Amino acid sequence: MKSSPAPQWARISELAPQSVTSVKPPSEAWLRPMKKLFSDTYFEARTRFLDATRVQSYRSSYSGPEGQPLSTDVAYLGDPNANSLLVTIAGTHGVEGYCGSAAQLSLLQSQLADSLGGSVGILLIHALNAYGFAWDRRVTAEGCDLNRNFVDFSRPLPENPGYDELADHLVPSDLSAESLAVAERAIAEFRATRGETAFQTARKKGQYSRPEGMFFGGRRPSEPRQVLEKICIDYRVAERQNVIIVDYHTGLGPYGYGELQTETSSGLEGYHRAFEIFGPSVTSPDLGTSSSVAITGTQDEFWQRELGGRHTYVCLEFGTFSPDKGREVLRNDHWLFACHPDQANTEIGKRIRNATREHYNPGRPDWREMVLSRCDQVHRQAFAALTQAK
Repeated sequence: MKSSPAPQWARISELAPQSVTSVKPPSEAWLRPMKKLFSDTYFEARTRFLDATRVQSYRSSYSGPEGQPLSTDVAYLGDPNANSLLVTIAGTHGVEGYCGSAAQLSLLQSQLADSLGGSVGILLIHALNAYGFAWDRRVTAEGCDLNRNFVDFSRPLPENPGYDELADHLVPSDLSAESLAVAERAIAEFRATRGETAFQTARKKGQYSRPEGMFFGGRRPSEPRQVLEKICIDYRVAERQNVIIVDYHTGLGPYGYGELQTETSSGLEGYHRAFEIFGPSVTSPDLGTSSSVAITGTQDEFWQRELGGRHTYVCLEFGTFSPDKGREVLRNDHWLFACHPDQANTEIGKRIRNATREHYNPGRPDWREMVLSRCDQVHRQAFAALTQAK
Protein backbone atom coordinates (compact mmCIF):
# COMPACT_ATOMS: atom_id res chain seq x y z
CA MET A 1 0.00 0.00 0.00
CA LYS A 2 1.45 3.37 -1.00
CA SER A 3 1.73 6.23 1.42
CA SER A 4 -1.17 8.68 1.23
CA PRO A 5 -1.06 12.46 1.36
CA ALA A 6 -1.10 14.20 4.74
CA PRO A 7 -3.77 12.44 6.80
CA GLN A 8 -6.88 14.07 8.21
CA TRP A 9 -6.90 13.30 11.92
CA ALA A 10 -10.38 14.56 12.78
CA ARG A 11 -12.02 11.23 12.04
CA ILE A 12 -9.96 9.42 14.66
CA SER A 13 -9.95 11.96 17.46
CA GLU A 14 -12.34 9.85 19.50
CA LEU A 15 -10.82 6.38 19.36
CA ALA A 16 -11.45 4.85 22.78
CA PRO A 17 -14.60 2.78 23.33
CA GLN A 18 -17.30 4.54 25.29
CA SER A 19 -17.87 3.15 28.77
CA VAL A 20 -20.46 3.79 31.44
CA THR A 21 -19.13 5.50 34.56
CA SER A 22 -19.86 3.79 37.86
CA VAL A 23 -22.30 5.61 40.11
CA LYS A 24 -20.18 4.67 43.11
CA PRO A 25 -16.41 4.17 42.86
CA PRO A 26 -15.40 0.56 43.53
CA SER A 27 -13.73 -0.15 46.85
CA GLU A 28 -9.97 -0.44 47.12
CA ALA A 29 -10.34 -3.94 48.57
CA TRP A 30 -12.15 -5.02 45.41
CA LEU A 31 -9.62 -3.41 43.10
CA ARG A 32 -6.44 -4.52 44.87
CA PRO A 33 -6.23 -8.13 43.55
CA MET A 34 -6.88 -6.98 39.98
CA LYS A 35 -4.26 -4.24 40.19
CA LYS A 36 -1.68 -6.86 41.15
CA LEU A 37 -2.54 -9.07 38.16
CA PHE A 38 -3.45 -6.74 35.27
CA SER A 39 -0.59 -4.67 33.89
CA ASP A 40 -0.52 -1.44 31.90
CA THR A 41 2.29 -2.44 29.51
CA TYR A 42 4.02 -5.54 28.20
CA PHE A 43 7.09 -4.57 30.20
CA GLU A 44 5.18 -4.38 33.47
CA ALA A 45 3.51 -7.71 32.70
CA ARG A 46 6.86 -9.32 31.95
CA THR A 47 8.43 -8.02 35.16
CA ARG A 48 5.56 -9.43 37.20
CA PHE A 49 5.84 -12.80 35.46
CA LEU A 50 9.61 -12.94 36.02
CA ASP A 51 9.12 -12.04 39.68
CA ALA A 52 6.53 -14.79 40.12
CA THR A 53 8.44 -17.79 38.80
CA ARG A 54 11.61 -19.12 37.19
CA VAL A 55 11.58 -18.81 33.41
CA GLN A 56 13.39 -19.69 30.24
CA SER A 57 13.42 -16.75 27.86
CA TYR A 58 13.24 -16.82 24.07
CA ARG A 59 14.56 -13.49 22.81
CA SER A 60 12.74 -11.80 19.95
CA SER A 61 14.73 -10.34 17.08
CA TYR A 62 12.40 -7.32 17.19
CA SER A 63 12.28 -4.40 19.64
CA GLY A 64 9.70 -2.45 21.63
CA PRO A 65 8.50 1.11 20.91
CA GLU A 66 11.56 2.64 22.58
CA GLY A 67 14.00 0.04 21.29
CA GLN A 68 13.61 -2.24 24.34
CA PRO A 69 14.44 -5.95 24.06
CA LEU A 70 11.47 -8.33 23.86
CA SER A 71 11.12 -11.94 24.91
CA THR A 72 8.69 -14.80 25.16
CA ASP A 73 9.10 -16.24 28.65
CA VAL A 74 8.28 -19.80 29.63
CA ALA A 75 7.76 -21.35 33.05
CA TYR A 76 7.33 -25.04 33.85
CA LEU A 77 5.78 -26.32 37.09
CA GLY A 78 5.77 -29.91 38.32
CA ASP A 79 7.51 -33.09 37.31
CA PRO A 80 9.46 -32.53 34.06
CA ASN A 81 8.41 -36.04 32.96
CA ALA A 82 4.71 -35.74 33.78
CA ASN A 83 2.47 -37.66 31.38
CA SER A 84 -0.25 -35.01 31.53
CA LEU A 85 0.33 -31.34 30.78
CA LEU A 86 -1.64 -28.11 30.99
CA VAL A 87 -0.33 -25.52 28.54
CA THR A 88 -1.47 -21.91 28.94
CA ILE A 89 -0.63 -19.30 26.30
CA ALA A 90 -0.80 -15.53 26.71
CA GLY A 91 -0.40 -13.11 23.84
CA THR A 92 -1.00 -15.14 20.69
CA HIS A 93 -2.64 -11.93 19.52
CA GLY A 94 -0.16 -9.57 21.20
CA VAL A 95 -2.43 -6.88 22.66
CA GLU A 96 -4.74 -9.58 24.00
CA GLY A 97 -1.87 -10.67 26.23
CA TYR A 98 -2.92 -8.44 29.13
CA CYS A 99 -5.77 -10.79 29.91
CA GLY A 100 -3.64 -13.91 29.49
CA SER A 101 -0.81 -12.51 31.60
CA ALA A 102 -3.22 -11.75 34.46
CA ALA A 103 -4.68 -15.26 34.17
CA GLN A 104 -1.22 -16.83 34.34
CA LEU A 105 -0.23 -14.76 37.36
CA SER A 106 -3.46 -15.79 39.05
CA LEU A 107 -2.71 -19.44 38.27
CA LEU A 108 0.80 -19.12 39.70
CA GLN A 109 -0.68 -17.77 42.95
CA SER A 110 -3.38 -20.44 43.17
CA GLN A 111 -3.48 -23.68 45.12
CA LEU A 112 -3.26 -25.60 41.84
CA ALA A 113 0.33 -24.53 41.40
CA ASP A 114 1.14 -25.84 44.87
CA SER A 115 -0.69 -29.16 44.56
CA LEU A 116 0.91 -30.72 41.49
CA GLY A 117 1.61 -34.42 41.78
CA GLY A 118 4.00 -36.43 39.71
CA SER A 119 1.53 -37.01 36.89
CA VAL A 120 0.65 -33.42 35.93
CA GLY A 121 2.82 -30.51 34.78
CA ILE A 122 1.95 -26.94 33.86
CA LEU A 123 3.66 -25.06 31.02
CA LEU A 124 3.05 -21.30 30.96
CA ILE A 125 3.97 -19.44 27.76
CA HIS A 126 3.96 -15.69 28.41
CA ALA A 127 3.86 -13.20 25.52
CA LEU A 128 4.10 -15.62 22.62
CA ASN A 129 3.77 -12.64 20.27
CA ALA A 130 5.95 -10.30 22.32
CA TYR A 131 6.14 -7.66 19.57
CA GLY A 132 2.36 -7.34 19.35
CA PHE A 133 2.06 -7.23 23.15
CA ALA A 134 4.67 -4.46 23.44
CA TRP A 135 3.25 -2.39 20.57
CA ASP A 136 -0.42 -3.02 21.47
CA ARG A 137 -1.07 -4.72 18.15
CA ARG A 138 -2.75 -8.04 17.38
CA VAL A 139 -0.25 -8.92 14.69
CA THR A 140 3.36 -10.04 14.73
CA ALA A 141 6.25 -7.86 13.58
CA GLU A 142 5.84 -9.45 10.14
CA GLY A 143 2.22 -8.24 10.05
CA CYS A 144 0.85 -11.77 10.56
CA ASP A 145 -2.20 -12.70 12.48
CA LEU A 146 -0.50 -15.52 14.36
CA ASN A 147 -3.74 -17.45 14.63
CA ARG A 148 -3.87 -17.64 10.82
CA ASN A 149 -0.16 -18.48 10.44
CA PHE A 150 -0.14 -22.22 11.23
CA VAL A 151 -1.01 -23.41 7.73
CA ASP A 152 1.25 -25.82 5.85
CA PHE A 153 3.23 -23.39 3.69
CA SER A 154 4.51 -26.19 1.48
CA ARG A 155 1.00 -26.46 0.03
CA PRO A 156 -1.12 -23.92 -1.88
CA LEU A 157 -2.34 -21.22 0.47
CA PRO A 158 -6.06 -20.84 1.20
CA GLU A 159 -7.88 -18.27 -0.91
CA ASN A 160 -10.33 -15.67 0.36
CA PRO A 161 -11.92 -13.84 -2.58
CA GLY A 162 -14.32 -12.03 -0.25
CA TYR A 163 -11.43 -10.34 1.50
CA ASP A 164 -9.81 -9.41 -1.80
CA GLU A 165 -13.06 -7.71 -2.78
CA LEU A 166 -13.24 -5.70 0.45
CA ALA A 167 -9.55 -5.16 1.17
CA ASP A 168 -9.29 -1.50 0.14
CA HIS A 169 -12.44 -0.68 2.11
CA LEU A 170 -11.43 -2.51 5.29
CA VAL A 171 -8.11 -0.64 5.33
CA PRO A 172 -8.46 2.53 3.23
CA SER A 173 -5.35 4.39 2.13
CA ASP A 174 -6.50 7.48 4.03
CA LEU A 175 -8.98 8.21 6.79
CA SER A 176 -10.60 11.32 5.38
CA ALA A 177 -14.36 11.66 5.77
CA GLU A 178 -14.83 11.06 2.03
CA SER A 179 -12.68 7.92 1.97
CA LEU A 180 -14.38 6.44 5.03
CA ALA A 181 -17.83 7.18 3.61
CA VAL A 182 -16.97 5.30 0.40
CA ALA A 183 -15.55 2.40 2.39
CA GLU A 184 -18.55 2.12 4.71
CA ARG A 185 -21.00 2.21 1.80
CA ALA A 186 -19.14 -0.65 0.10
CA ILE A 187 -19.08 -2.68 3.33
CA ALA A 188 -22.78 -2.02 3.98
CA GLU A 189 -23.64 -3.15 0.44
CA PHE A 190 -21.59 -6.35 0.86
CA ARG A 191 -23.37 -7.10 4.14
CA ALA A 192 -26.79 -6.40 2.66
CA THR A 193 -26.32 -8.50 -0.46
CA ARG A 194 -24.19 -11.38 0.88
CA GLY A 195 -25.29 -11.55 4.51
CA GLU A 196 -23.51 -11.03 7.84
CA THR A 197 -21.92 -14.48 7.94
CA ALA A 198 -20.39 -13.99 4.51
CA PHE A 199 -19.03 -10.61 5.59
CA GLN A 200 -17.50 -11.89 8.82
CA THR A 201 -16.03 -14.88 6.96
CA ALA A 202 -14.51 -12.64 4.30
CA ARG A 203 -13.03 -10.35 6.93
CA LYS A 204 -11.87 -12.83 9.57
CA LYS A 205 -11.34 -16.24 7.98
CA GLY A 206 -7.76 -15.43 7.08
CA GLN A 207 -6.18 -14.06 3.93
CA TYR A 208 -2.76 -14.62 2.40
CA SER A 209 -2.59 -11.96 -0.30
CA ARG A 210 -2.49 -8.58 1.50
CA PRO A 211 0.38 -8.23 4.00
CA GLU A 212 -0.85 -4.81 5.10
CA GLY A 213 -4.40 -6.03 5.65
CA MET A 214 -6.40 -7.51 8.49
CA PHE A 215 -6.08 -11.19 9.43
CA PHE A 216 -3.10 -11.75 7.13
CA GLY A 217 -1.80 -15.29 7.62
CA GLY A 218 1.66 -14.67 6.22
CA ARG A 219 3.68 -16.31 3.47
CA ARG A 220 5.99 -18.26 5.74
CA PRO A 221 6.13 -19.27 9.41
CA SER A 222 6.40 -16.15 11.58
CA GLU A 223 8.96 -15.79 14.35
CA PRO A 224 6.39 -16.46 17.15
CA ARG A 225 5.26 -19.63 15.39
CA GLN A 226 8.87 -20.80 15.27
CA VAL A 227 9.26 -19.93 18.96
CA LEU A 228 6.22 -22.05 19.84
CA GLU A 229 7.62 -24.95 17.82
CA LYS A 230 10.96 -24.64 19.65
CA ILE A 231 9.26 -24.47 23.06
CA CYS A 232 7.40 -27.68 22.30
CA ILE A 233 10.65 -29.41 21.39
CA ASP A 234 12.51 -28.06 24.43
CA TYR A 235 9.77 -29.18 26.81
CA ARG A 236 9.04 -32.46 24.98
CA VAL A 237 5.36 -31.65 24.67
CA ALA A 238 4.77 -34.17 21.88
CA GLU A 239 5.87 -36.98 24.21
CA ARG A 240 3.01 -36.36 26.68
CA GLN A 241 -0.05 -38.56 26.73
CA ASN A 242 -2.66 -35.94 27.68
CA VAL A 243 -2.29 -32.25 26.89
CA ILE A 244 -4.85 -29.49 27.44
CA ILE A 245 -4.09 -26.13 25.86
CA VAL A 246 -5.81 -22.95 27.07
CA ASP A 247 -5.09 -20.06 24.70
CA TYR A 248 -6.36 -16.74 26.12
CA HIS A 249 -8.00 -14.25 23.74
CA THR A 250 -10.15 -11.14 23.95
CA GLY A 251 -12.38 -9.03 21.71
CA LEU A 252 -15.12 -11.38 20.50
CA GLY A 253 -18.49 -12.12 22.08
CA PRO A 254 -20.55 -10.59 24.89
CA TYR A 255 -18.80 -8.19 27.26
CA GLY A 256 -16.86 -10.07 29.91
CA TYR A 257 -18.06 -13.54 28.97
CA GLY A 258 -15.37 -16.18 28.52
CA GLU A 259 -16.37 -18.49 25.66
CA LEU A 260 -14.50 -21.77 25.25
CA GLN A 261 -14.09 -22.12 21.50
CA THR A 262 -12.82 -25.21 19.71
CA GLU A 263 -11.49 -25.10 16.15
CA THR A 264 -12.25 -26.94 12.93
CA SER A 265 -8.79 -28.56 12.73
CA SER A 266 -9.67 -30.84 15.67
CA GLY A 267 -13.16 -31.39 14.28
CA LEU A 268 -16.02 -32.76 16.30
CA GLU A 269 -13.68 -35.17 18.09
CA GLY A 270 -11.82 -32.21 19.55
CA TYR A 271 -15.09 -30.55 20.46
CA HIS A 272 -16.31 -33.65 22.30
CA ARG A 273 -13.02 -33.93 24.20
CA ALA A 274 -13.40 -30.32 25.33
CA PHE A 275 -17.08 -30.86 26.15
CA GLU A 276 -16.19 -33.73 28.48
CA ILE A 277 -13.74 -31.52 30.35
CA PHE A 278 -15.45 -28.13 30.42
CA GLY A 279 -19.13 -28.86 29.83
CA PRO A 280 -21.82 -27.36 27.58
CA SER A 281 -20.28 -23.88 27.47
CA VAL A 282 -17.82 -25.24 24.87
CA THR A 283 -18.62 -24.06 21.33
CA SER A 284 -17.69 -25.18 17.84
CA PRO A 285 -17.77 -23.44 14.43
CA ASP A 286 -18.60 -26.85 12.93
CA LEU A 287 -21.85 -26.85 14.91
CA GLY A 288 -22.55 -23.17 14.37
CA THR A 289 -22.41 -22.49 18.13
CA SER A 290 -19.19 -20.47 18.18
CA SER A 291 -19.14 -16.68 18.08
CA SER A 292 -16.24 -17.12 15.66
CA VAL A 293 -16.50 -18.10 12.02
CA ALA A 294 -14.38 -21.00 10.79
CA ILE A 295 -10.84 -19.71 10.28
CA THR A 296 -7.70 -21.06 8.62
CA GLY A 297 -4.21 -21.51 10.03
CA THR A 298 -5.21 -21.57 13.69
CA GLN A 299 -2.83 -22.58 16.44
CA ASP A 300 -4.92 -25.71 16.90
CA GLU A 301 -3.69 -26.89 13.50
CA PHE A 302 -0.23 -27.04 15.05
CA TRP A 303 -1.44 -28.97 18.09
CA GLN A 304 -3.41 -31.35 15.91
CA ARG A 305 -0.29 -32.12 13.86
CA GLU A 306 1.84 -32.57 16.99
CA LEU A 307 -0.52 -34.54 19.22
CA GLY A 308 -3.63 -35.64 17.35
CA GLY A 309 -6.21 -37.08 19.75
CA ARG A 310 -3.89 -36.68 22.74
CA HIS A 311 -4.63 -32.97 22.93
CA THR A 312 -7.59 -30.74 23.76
CA TYR A 313 -7.33 -27.15 22.58
CA VAL A 314 -9.64 -24.35 23.70
CA CYS A 315 -9.50 -20.69 22.83
CA LEU A 316 -10.77 -18.91 25.95
CA GLU A 317 -12.25 -15.81 24.32
CA PHE A 318 -13.46 -12.88 26.43
CA GLY A 319 -15.86 -10.40 24.85
CA THR A 320 -15.16 -6.69 25.10
CA PHE A 321 -16.95 -4.07 23.01
CA SER A 322 -18.96 -4.14 19.78
CA PRO A 323 -17.66 -5.89 16.64
CA ASP A 324 -17.84 -2.68 14.65
CA LYS A 325 -15.77 -0.88 17.29
CA GLY A 326 -13.25 -3.70 16.94
CA ARG A 327 -13.25 -3.26 13.17
CA GLU A 328 -12.60 0.46 13.65
CA VAL A 329 -9.61 0.07 15.96
CA LEU A 330 -8.09 -2.61 13.71
CA ARG A 331 -8.66 -0.43 10.64
CA ASN A 332 -6.83 2.46 12.30
CA ASP A 333 -4.00 0.22 13.50
CA HIS A 334 -3.40 -1.32 10.07
CA TRP A 335 -3.70 2.07 8.37
CA LEU A 336 -1.11 3.56 10.74
CA PHE A 337 1.50 0.84 10.24
CA ALA A 338 0.85 0.45 6.49
CA CYS A 339 0.74 4.12 5.53
CA HIS A 340 2.46 6.04 8.33
CA PRO A 341 4.72 3.67 10.33
CA ASP A 342 7.05 6.59 11.08
CA GLN A 343 4.25 8.13 13.15
CA ALA A 344 3.65 5.13 15.42
CA ASN A 345 5.33 6.95 18.33
CA THR A 346 3.78 10.37 17.69
CA GLU A 347 0.72 11.65 19.53
CA ILE A 348 -1.70 10.29 16.94
CA GLY A 349 0.12 6.96 16.74
CA LYS A 350 -0.01 6.52 20.50
CA ARG A 351 -3.70 7.46 20.48
CA ILE A 352 -4.41 4.72 17.96
CA ARG A 353 -2.35 2.19 19.92
CA ASN A 354 -4.01 3.16 23.22
CA ALA A 355 -7.44 2.72 21.66
CA THR A 356 -6.48 -0.76 20.47
CA ARG A 357 -5.29 -1.66 23.97
CA GLU A 358 -8.47 -0.35 25.58
CA HIS A 359 -10.63 -2.32 23.18
CA TYR A 360 -8.85 -5.61 23.85
CA ASN A 361 -8.04 -4.92 27.51
CA PRO A 362 -10.87 -2.90 29.09
CA GLY A 363 -9.74 -1.12 32.23
CA ARG A 364 -13.07 -1.57 34.00
CA PRO A 365 -12.89 -3.66 37.18
CA ASP A 366 -16.12 -5.52 36.39
CA TRP A 367 -14.61 -6.91 33.16
CA ARG A 368 -11.39 -7.87 34.90
CA GLU A 369 -13.20 -9.60 37.72
CA MET A 370 -15.21 -11.63 35.19
CA VAL A 371 -11.99 -12.63 33.43
CA LEU A 372 -10.26 -13.82 36.59
CA SER A 373 -13.28 -15.73 37.83
CA ARG A 374 -13.77 -17.59 34.55
CA CYS A 375 -10.05 -18.33 34.18
CA ASP A 376 -9.96 -19.78 37.67
CA GLN A 377 -12.87 -22.05 36.79
CA VAL A 378 -11.28 -23.20 33.52
CA HIS A 379 -7.92 -23.85 35.20
CA ARG A 380 -9.57 -26.00 37.87
CA GLN A 381 -11.57 -27.95 35.29
CA ALA A 382 -8.47 -28.62 33.20
CA PHE A 383 -6.41 -29.64 36.21
CA ALA A 384 -9.14 -32.03 37.43
CA ALA A 385 -9.34 -33.68 34.00
CA LEU A 386 -5.57 -34.13 33.79
CA THR A 387 -5.36 -35.50 37.33
CA GLN A 388 -7.98 -38.13 36.48
CA ALA A 389 -6.43 -39.02 33.11
CA LYS A 390 -5.00 -42.52 32.77
